[in-house]
Amino acid sequence: MISTWVSVIVMLVALVNGARNEDDIQPCAKVQTSSSVVPLGSPVKATCVIRDGCPLVIGRAVHIEWRLGDRFLPSSPVANESDRVSEVVIPSFNHTREILTCCVQGSPLQVVAGVEIRAGYPPEAPQNLSCQTNLTTNTLTCSWDPGQLETHLHTKYTVHTEISFRDPSEKRTYELPPGVHSYTIPRVDFYLFVDMEIYVKAVNELGEATSATIKLEPISAAKFDPPSIVKVQAVPKKYGCLNLSWALFLQQQWLSGRSLNLEIRLKTADSSEWSEQPITVGRVRPVNQCRLLNGTQYLAQIRVRYQVQSPWSEWSSSQSGVTLESAPTGLLDWWMKISEDNTPKQRNIHLFWKPSKQFRANGQNVSYVVSVKNLPGGNRKVCSIKGNDCTFQLPRRVKKVYLSAVNAAGKSSPTEVRIYLPKAHTAISDVTVIPHDDRSLLVQWRSLVSSNLTGFVVEWRPLLQTDLSFTQFEITDRDQTRLLITGSFEPYKPYGISVYPRFKDGIGLPQTVNAYSRQKAPSMVPKIQIKKVWQSHIEFTWDEIPLDQRNGIIQSYKVFYWDKKGPVNVGNAVLGERRVVLKDLNTVSQYEAFMMVSTSGGSLNGSTLHFETESFDVVFVVMIVTVSGVGVSLLIVFMTCFSINKRLKVRFWPAVPDPANSSIKRWSSESTQDSHLPWDNEEPDPMYLSHLSFLDLPVRLGKEDIDPWLSSAEDTSDPGEYICGSPFIPGYSGSNSDSVPYATVIFSGPCSSPTPKDPHVYLRSESTQPLLESEESFSPKCYQNMATDGMSSEQCFFGPCHDDCAPEESVDPGVLWDDFPFLRALSLNNTQND
Repeated sequence: MISTWVSVIVMLVALVNGARNEDDIQPCAKVQTSSSVVPLGSPVKATCVIRDGCPLVIGRAVHIEWRLGDRFLPSSPVANESDRVSEVVIPSFNHTREILTCCVQGSPLQVVAGVEIRAGYPPEAPQNLSCQTNLTTNTLTCSWDPGQLETHLHTKYTVHTEISFRDPSEKRTYELPPGVHSYTIPRVDFYLFVDMEIYVKAVNELGEATSATIKLEPISAAKFDPPSIVKVQAVPKKYGCLNLSWALFLQQQWLSGRSLNLEIRLKTADSSEWSEQPITVGRVRPVNQCRLLNGTQYLAQIRVRYQVQSPWSEWSSSQSGVTLESAPTGLLDWWMKISEDNTPKQRNIHLFWKPSKQFRANGQNVSYVVSVKNLPGGNRKVCSIKGNDCTFQLPRRVKKVYLSAVNAAGKSSPTEVRIYLPKAHTAISDVTVIPHDDRSLLVQWRSLVSSNLTGFVVEWRPLLQTDLSFTQFEITDRDQTRLLITGSFEPYKPYGISVYPRFKDGIGLPQTVNAYSRQKAPSMVPKIQIKKVWQSHIEFTWDEIPLDQRNGIIQSYKVFYWDKKGPVNVGNAVLGERRVVLKDLNTVSQYEAFMMVSTSGGSLNGSTLHFETESFDVVFVVMIVTVSGVGVSLLIVFMTCFSINKRLKVRFWPAVPDPANSSIKRWSSESTQDSHLPWDNEEPDPMYLSHLSFLDLPVRLGKEDIDPWLSSAEDTSDPGEYICGSPFIPGYSGSNSDSVPYATVIFSGPCSSPTPKDPHVYLRSESTQPLLESEESFSPKCYQNMATDGMSSEQCFFGPCHDDCAPEESVDPGVLWDDFPFLRALSLNNTQND
């Protein structure tokens, strides 16, 4: 097609740019090459010759340029020729197909001639030639491999046959359409039982190649249709033997008398794999297959071929047969679990078992019996079942039971099952499960050092099944720390896998994990609920995803949330808590959120939730109220304590006047009233006066005796009279005096003594410190003095005596002093004048 297009272009250029005379239709130029098809990568040489009569070069200098596709090539004029001949050499032609053009320089550049060059490789010899006869369609089909090398050129294949007894000139050749690498020879061109030679030839523009010749008998290349098994049955009186009856396909049964090869493969009914090595049968009929298991159902298939070099037919459909039964042989593997809700006298036991590698059921209908020996009533069956597990109760004193398999032909030797109590310690850690494929899981664990360790038990069961009969187990030795467990593991379904340590005297505590053979995204996302809302925080909670909806092990809960102005944020929940707290939210803002639940197999997003934060939250308000209440309470307590501070201080630490810095006025009026305020505003408690001390004169003082204490020694009056003329008399007020001398009062005579004319003199101290003042006048009451020496005498303290100071006839002196502490403080010893 491309070469035709180039020719058309060249012709158009010649018609337009060439001779305008209709009689002159020759092209302006011509390009000559050694070959238009060359090996890929080989050099190419071309020459361009411009015709003298070409109008493009008449009367002008000619400059010829070469172009390969869109790329210009350097050229040179041919020696001893005119400038109208140019030559170009391409060192290596690396294109499978390209156009080489010769151009004359001008505006624009004029193409005067061109040629298409193709490149490729010669064909390879066809490989792996084989032929097969179809006895149903009576044809012989041959096929071959064209080789790995791409020729980039059109290659033709032909099939050549030659029958041995024919004349060589009568060879047959069959041409194939392009791109076809097989051919079917019709039945009329060959004989089934006559040898023939066949080969294939490949040809293209760079060469040809021929395959190796094969010589065959068409019947030996025949592939039979799958035969059929008529019957499979046990051989009488022969254990482990089956007899097979079979037949060829109906249209091929005429070949039954020929020497055919037969192969048989078998498998048990509960197995998924056929026997690794098929069994070749030398004698075609009958076919007996022995050395099989007793009482076992087998599935059988067969295939046939004509000779050793002939192809096998496809396998026939399966047929089943059962060998003769015999008593079961071998022991059983067992696993026991003791229930925790045992009674004081009984134990609840769940026993599991399965065939060991040495066990042979040797029958179809096999049941299992669990029995106890040496009971008071003799041997007793505690369980008889066709399954692989049993639950029963036993007395606590029973230490072992016996497990046997039974079929129609007999009973196996009993397997001893010891009842081991669970132990409270373990010897394993770090149990992990890795999916191996859709039908197996790899369980790994670490073994801790223990001298009593004898092995491990790996137990697994589907968690969505509550029936314990689905439990499976595998027993390993103590040196094994990994196990590939196989079975019908359903994808996206959870399985509980436990590893138990086995000790010499019991079973230890297990390590349990959940596993999946394959995981995907969960089937549902829990609905998130708002539990608490703060001013800038919010707490979400949700329910647990049902086990049948998880489809894998949950790896994360993520809450995506955002407001209208901010970016999308993510809150991650701690696995197992099913809660998340979103912090640092904007106050009074509307948010949107949704949850994403993920497993290792995928993730699923939930529906969107709208929520809004509050301006004040409950916690904030409670904190303000609490702080305010505490502050007010502290203020009240402080004021109360401050108000009663004086009272408490006086109660526990009474104020005693300072003799060195006080006056009799302040001591008598202010100190006695202000410093000791009563609790109930009643009469002041006089008990504080008991702390006052007065000068105690054991004898009557004379004039000479008083001189040392007086500022003037001339006054010899009775010191007791000083009190009668003291400021304590009614109507006396000391509020106008800034200081009153502190004096020691001396009593030496009754108050009824004659009043001296001279004023009373106080014995002054050195102190001038003022005491507390009282605006109220103090008017002490009169009290009767105690009689001395059996005589009753009256003494008026704090003023003259009146009628109301009459003595009481029946006054107990002891009671009087205790009831009047002031008098007691002012008590004087009896003084007699010399």
